[in-house]
Amino acid sequence: MKILVFLVAFSILFYIGTQNPAFAQDDKHPAKSSVSTKTMKISSVFENNGKIPKKYTCSGTNVSPPLKISNVPKNAKSLALILDDPDAPGGTFTHWVVWGMSPKKTQIGEGEKKGFIEGVSGIGKPGYFGPCPPSGVHRYVFKIYALDFPVDISTKSTKQELLSTIQNHIIQTAVLTGKYSR
Repeated sequence: MKILVFLVAFSILFYIGTQNPAFAQDDKHPAKSSVSTKTMKISSVFENNGKIPKKYTCSGTNVSPPLKISNVPKNAKSLALILDDPDAPGGTFTHWVVWGMSPKKTQIGEGEKKGFIEGVSGIGKPGYFGPCPPSGVHRYVFKIYALDFPVDISTKSTKQELLSTIQNHIIQTAVLTGKYSR
């Protein structure tokens, strides 16, 4: 009977130790993790869920805001970016489609147009088209994609063509949301 109790107790402790690495580690021999805890981030001159300055909208000079990219996964081969307005009256409206960025690129300067390819936005032209809501407050979602391959599509490509191409190649994403009303 004592052997059975011992085996049950040992099995429970062994199970807990294998399910929770922190339980099994000690100060001299900490558990090593092969998974990176760093999450890719995108930021700008406005806070996440904050107001986008007028300068970067159709009511201002309509230039793209500066963006900072950090913690890009080491195995990324390229970056892509999409700016959407999910609150547009006719459904999600695409304001900017970008690909071909180096994973070493840590920022996109205000109004910058080099170091990447700009696809066709919702207005049917390549390049940035700033927030321009017809009424009310709209959200503008900047989504950056870390990819495991360099994108090679036509410069006349749209958001849907980019998304279709990168579908099975996304390593990680990051989102920055800004708000704007006129």
